[in-house]
Amino acid sequence: MGEICGNLWDYNFAKLKVVDVTDDYRFMQPPMPSDFYPIIQEIWVPKHKLETALTDESLIAGYLYDWHESPKDENGFYYVGVVEETFLAQMPKYTVSASELVSELGFA
Repeated sequence: MGEICGNLWDYNFAKLKVVDVTDDYRFMQPPMPSDFYPIIQEIWVPKHKLETALTDESLIAGYLYDWHESPKDENGFYYVGVVEETFLAQMPKYTVSASELVSELGFA
């Protein structure tokens, strides 16, 4: 009788560590290493259409997708950086055309 080595779900699901990167925007800091951010939630999602799942707005309520980092090896996990939606709503809206921005920054 044949045997299956390992768990099949290891090949069908990906582990996501969702981290809050809001402070990068709040304090205008460069990004830190992924494992320095506070983990909001750990989620298992199907690997099928993983890119769509990462950018889905309903991944975590109240947060918006910012970036993700792929695992370093087969058994690793994805880091997904998210930003608080309420923080982004408080940021001032800029309505400047690209040409105005270029001239304001002194590139033209």
